[in-house]
Amino acid sequence: MIGLATVFCFPARADDSSSWQRQLEQLQQQNAKLQSQLREQQELIAQLAKQVAEIKSVAPAKPVTQNESETTSPKGFNLGKVHISGEGAVGFFRTGSEGFAPNGEFRVDEAKLFVEAPVWKDVYFFSELNLFTREDTDLNLQLGELYLDFENVSQLWQQDGQLNLRLGRFDIPFGEEYLSRDAIDDPLISHSLMDFWGVDEGVEVYGAIAKLQYVLAVQSGGASSARDFTADKSVTLRLSGDPISWLHVGASAMRTGDVDVMNEGWSELWFGGGWFGPISPSATQVHANLAQGDVTFRLPCGHVKLSGGYARYGDNDPSADNGRDIWFYSVEGLHRFTRKFYAAARFSQILAERGYLLVGNGDINRFYFDPTQPLTDNLWQLSLGLGYRFCDQLVVKAEYTFERGHQVNGEHREHEDSFAAQVAFKF
Repeated sequence: MIGLATVFCFPARADDSSSWQRQLEQLQQQNAKLQSQLREQQELIAQLAKQVAEIKSVAPAKPVTQNESETTSPKGFNLGKVHISGEGAVGFFRTGSEGFAPNGEFRVDEAKLFVEAPVWKDVYFFSELNLFTREDTDLNLQLGELYLDFENVSQLWQQDGQLNLRLGRFDIPFGEEYLSRDAIDDPLISHSLMDFWGVDEGVEVYGAIAKLQYVLAVQSGGASSARDFTADKSVTLRLSGDPISWLHVGASAMRTGDVDVMNEGWSELWFGGGWFGPISPSATQVHANLAQGDVTFRLPCGHVKLSGGYARYGDNDPSADNGRDIWFYSVEGLHRFTRKFYAAARFSQILAERGYLLVGNGDINRFYFDPTQPLTDNLWQLSLGLGYRFCDQLVVKAEYTFERGHQVNGEHREHEDSFAAQVAFKF
């Protein structure tokens, strides 16, 4: 019986061995296929990583801005690691007899070139060349901003975006109108009466802590770009945040520092169509302290912007107290009828105790530089405009502005209304 069992068992064991052998071979073949697929995937990942690295190596430098307002649409072109872009505007302007364009003018309203490039890791270079701005009297090449941006310095303590450093020549970060002042960004053609803006040399730190954004700048203060003629510097602080998605709030404070009248003339900060400059020929130094609040309501079809503040002007005139309290405010609204067609309006006013050098739409040679011209103690402006934005890079606008004022001698300013039409673009 045992021998018979043995005879019957041998074929069964041989069949089992053959089956296991086939299964082992199938597993080996499947393993080989998986290894081949894994190698192909690794090669594909390596190729993709190489392509991403090449794209990054030629991508345009984009320094972290203080308050991101640009669109994400691509613009400009690359020369290796150097990125070149530009903005501009052309149009027609006509004002009343006491305005800046009484005869009607076709003009280049703005022409700027931007050059950007990465320097090293999170260090970027940015420069702005102004071929023409509205404030110029002739075509010329001027340096706008030029700075080095050291992004994410706060990575040294493992925090993203808390601290960034900017060195060079850059916008004075007072208020928020300057962030959308360029023709392609401004829904209107005119600016508010205050029109705070300026470019100055200095150092700036900016960033965000939780929901609070901040900018702190120390700059030269005077209009001279080559030298600073006083040891006193301008200091500007702006804080802002978005407590809820449809609400933005901000607050700014600034001191211009002492400005040397003989060598610099006036502050680097623009105000009222002019600058903070002397109202007395006896003053050799002038200064101003300012504060402003900003609120923006983001609406489904547009926005409403409110801003207002106070400035205190002073100088060192030994013969008189020329101190001035100046109050100002602005209200701007925009409504989109369609995605491209919109209407906008802005009302702004400046009230200056005992008068100040307020130009507005007026002739700057008359209302700022003529010492015989009475000072203006009340000036207001209402701008009404329509616009059609074909895309982020092209917009057509038309606007009519009413401007009225009152001078300290009792005379009224009634001949500075303006009409303007403009095409703004960027590339």
